[in-house]
Amino acid sequence: MSRGKVAVGLSGGVDSSAAAALLLDAGYECIAVTMRHLPAEAANSCCSLEAVVDARRVAKKLGIPHYLVDVEGAFRHDVIEPFEDAYLRGVTPNPCALCNRHIKFGKLWEWARGQGADYMATGHYAQIRAGEQGLELWRGASRDKDQSYILYTLTQDDLRHVLFPIGHLQKPMVRDLVEARGLATARKPDSQELCFVPKNNYREYLRTHRPEAVQEGRIVDSGGREVGRHQGIAFHTVGQRRGLGVQAPVPLYVLGVNPEDNEVVVGPREEGLATGMTIRDVVGPDVPASIAQGHVQVRAHGHDRPASWTPGEEGAEIRFESPEWGVTPGQVAVLYEGDRLRAGGRITRDIRRA
Repeated sequence: MSRGKVAVGLSGGVDSSAAAALLLDAGYECIAVTMRHLPAEAANSCCSLEAVVDARRVAKKLGIPHYLVDVEGAFRHDVIEPFEDAYLRGVTPNPCALCNRHIKFGKLWEWARGQGADYMATGHYAQIRAGEQGLELWRGASRDKDQSYILYTLTQDDLRHVLFPIGHLQKPMVRDLVEARGLATARKPDSQELCFVPKNNYREYLRTHRPEAVQEGRIVDSGGREVGRHQGIAFHTVGQRRGLGVQAPVPLYVLGVNPEDNEVVVGPREEGLATGMTIRDVVGPDVPASIAQGHVQVRAHGHDRPASWTPGEEGAEIRFESPEWGVTPGQVAVLYEGDRLRAGGRITRDIRRA
C-alpha cells in the first residue's frame, strides 16, 4: 500500500535522482516534475535542455511519470526582478532563498496539489524532525553540503507536506546509491552557479539586462574622503576586496554602499566588523516570540556565531558575542539552536562599534 503520493522536483542532477529512488524504495507513489523557469538559450548547465533530458531519462529508468511545468513568468517576477532591483538599490540579494519560497515550495507545490500529491520532495541536504512543539528543520547530516540556510522560509504548514529524502546522507553515499540504480546522473558534477547568470558573472549580467546600473560615482573612505571612482554601486557588495581599482598601503574592502549619494565606502577589514544587525521579513519553522540565544549564520557557506535574537515590531535585532565579518544588507541571517533552524530574515543594516 502506498504511503502517499509525492511530487519529486527532478532537476536532472544526482541529488534529486537519489531522492526519487529513495522515496520509491520507501513505498511512496512518485511523479517527477521539472520546472521550466528560463528560456532554453538563457539557462546554465543546471537547468539547460540537457538537464531536462537527464531528468526524463531518470524518471523513465525509475518507471515514474515526468512532467515539465512552466513557471517562467513567476520566476521572473519573484526571483529575477527582485535580484536585479536589489543590486540597483545597493544591497546584495539571495535569489536561491526567493526561489525556494516562491517557486519550488510555492508554484510547484500548487501544481503538485492539483495532481493529487500529498507531499513535495526535493534533493536538498536538510532534515525534518518531529519536536515537542511541532515539526523542526535541521541541518543536513553532511555539514559541508547542508542547505538548511536557504530553506529558512519554510513554515510549519510547509514542513507538513515537504520531504527531504537525502538529508540524512553524505554525498558519496548519494552518488553510490544513484550509481547502484543504474541512473545516468550518478557522476554528474554539482552545479555551482546561479541558473540565470551566465558564468556566475552578475556584473556583466547587470550591464546587459539593466544598463542603468552603470553610473559612475565616488569611492570614499569611512571619513568621506574620495579615494577612487566606481562604475556603479550595483557592481559592489560588502566584503568585496578585488576590483576596486584603489591604491592603498593596506588592503581595502567594501564596508558599505550609499545609494543616496551614489558612493561606495571602503576601509581596512577591522572597520567592517559588526557587533550585530537588524533584519526584517522574518519567517521560519519556529520564530522566537521573545529574546532567544543561539547561533546566527549570515552567509550560505559561512560559520554560525553565538548571538542573541531580540524580536521587534518590524523584524528582529541580532547581537553577536564577538564581532562578525561580512554582514551584508540584502543577504539572509538565520538563527540556529544547535543544528535546528528556528527562523531567519533579510539583513537591513549592520551594527558597528562607534
